[in-house]
Amino acid sequence: MEGAGQSTAGGNEAASVAAFARTEQRIAWLTLVLGGAAAIMAAIMRRRAWAEGLAIGTVLAWLNFRWLKRGLDALVAASTAQEGFAKPRIPFGTWFRLMFRYGLIAFCVYVIFEYLKVPLASMVVGLCALGAATMAVSVYEILHPTE
Repeated sequence: MEGAGQSTAGGNEAASVAAFARTEQRIAWLTLVLGGAAAIMAAIMRRRAWAEGLAIGTVLAWLNFRWLKRGLDALVAASTAQEGFAKPRIPFGTWFRLMFRYGLIAFCVYVIFEYLKVPLASMVVGLCALGAATMAVSVYEILHPTE
């Protein structure tokens, strides 16, 4: 009987991981859809510089999400591998990649702003596509629970 309970718990855990993966995928594609729609609307309204900024900000937000996911996956893998230790050690490279992404995004925004003359506010609004996608997916998950 003990083995049956463990397999059910393992099955529930696998289903939970699959549900989380689907949620992450929804956030990723919805970020691109919402930001792309905003950029298209700006282009239709003949605001080319804003459309470019929204598109650039959206792509940077999507990249940020992907890098965050990879960094957190590495963090979880490192801490799981050291499960029995009193104080697990996280590799410096993992911490560096988690923090470096902010600097890289700031550098990209600065270079694009300075050399392409894209409005800074449009890129910041494009970066907000990730937040809008996360909120939309959260509401969807609340209204359509998997259990």
